Amino acid sequence: MANPYLPSWEYIPDGEPRVFGDRVYIYGSHDRVGTETFCDHKLKVWSASVDNLNEWVCHGDIFHTRDDRDHKSDTDWTDDFLFAPDVVEKDGKYYLYAYIVNAKGCVAVSDRPEGPFKLLSTYEYTIPDEVCCNGWFIDPGVLVDDDGRVYIYCGYERSFMAEVNPDNMYEILDGTLIEHIIPVKPKEIEDGFFEACSPRKIGDTYYLIYSPNRGSRLAYATSDKPTGPFTYRGYLVDNGVDYPGGNDHGSVCKIKDQWYIFYHRMTNGSIMSRRACVEKIELLPDGSFTTAEMTSLGFEDSLNPYRITPAEIACVLKNDCLITEKDRFTRVVTNIKSGAIIGYKYFDFGEDYSSKTMELMFKIRGMGCKSRIRIMIDDYENGKEIGVCNVDMGDGIYTAYVDLVTGRHSLFFVVEDAYDGWDWAKSLFDGRILFELESFVFNK
Repeated sequence: MANPYLPSWEYIPDGEPRVFGDRVYIYGSHDRVGTETFCDHKLKVWSASVDNLNEWVCHGDIFHTRDDRDHKSDTDWTDDFLFAPDVVEKDGKYYLYAYIVNAKGCVAVSDRPEGPFKLLSTYEYTIPDEVCCNGWFIDPGVLVDDDGRVYIYCGYERSFMAEVNPDNMYEILDGTLIEHIIPVKPKEIEDGFFEACSPRKIGDTYYLIYSPNRGSRLAYATSDKPTGPFTYRGYLVDNGVDYPGGNDHGSVCKIKDQWYIFYHRMTNGSIMSRRACVEKIELLPDGSFTTAEMTSLGFEDSLNPYRITPAEIACVLKNDCLITEKDRFTRVVTNIKSGAIIGYKYFDFGEDYSSKTMELMFKIRGMGCKSRIRIMIDDYENGKEIGVCNVDMGDGIYTAYVDLVTGRHSLFFVVEDAYDGWDWAKSLFDGRILFELESFVFNK
């Protein structure tokens, strides 16, 4: 399954991946298309078999702060938005830690990892309200250690952690608060803490993944104790590399023998329409992770150029172009102007073939302008140009004959206007949207 790995109409940011049994579950916020606010009044969960990461199943809504047509609200003290949750297992029960904007957060419980979850309690605590934001417990990340002790990590613009009573899972134990578990302005690094705590224990090492004050990244730090101190180790992914970036939130997860970083990307020209993405990473012998390159791959090793590729899985969008949802069935790359660059990583074109050329066909929505698409492999500036497609003013299928390509390559479309009139009139077309790209496919 390519990025985004969930159905394209589903918007699940802030994803916390958890493997329970033989399935991987993604718990996150729920964004809505066409809104000016983050998240929703409900949480949803999706899962896939660890043996088939191409088939994700929706388990529906699992917790609510407002009534809807099928459910009563699970909270009687607030009806505000639900943000980034986490779910952990202890003693055969599954505990959902909910962050509710402008209200006390809470813990809910279920007998099944897919829920639905029933309210257990709001947090009980004696730590200062200015630390936990009046009980919000922002972006809770929870760790159940091997000895049965439970820790919660939280924060927005300042981090803190505390120990949770394992007998009830919602009481914060007195005297366990530690502030600034990740410094906001560390002296030796640029990636100070901003938000999005996500703890993991790998072997004997404790990892804390977080969003740094350079918000398009996910950074991480490690310690030999759950209470720190934590040492900065680097960053895992940056969703703003050659792409319209924004806040990020996610975590690492090992599925069978492969490590992944789960994160999200922005769409619809907004930071409020975020979709779940994933990249493969490696855990090195020294306990550090490799930094992921942002790709179109998701769980795939390579994309097939001879199958229709939806334009929306682009991992490179430069010079104002963006992905937008027209309706539940249709998403395109839009706002394509002269100088736009649209890129995909990576396609496997296969072995040698008897012919010397291929067809590349684009499905395009015309915008009343003529333009050209320069087709590049390996790099959008210094790569090899394998062909050019001329695009007319209207909707249609536009075909280019391109050089035969073999092996594995990134693919880029570099767009130029095709204005051939007087020089003095060219400025009238500067900044014009030339077309919208829906999909493309190669044919030998």
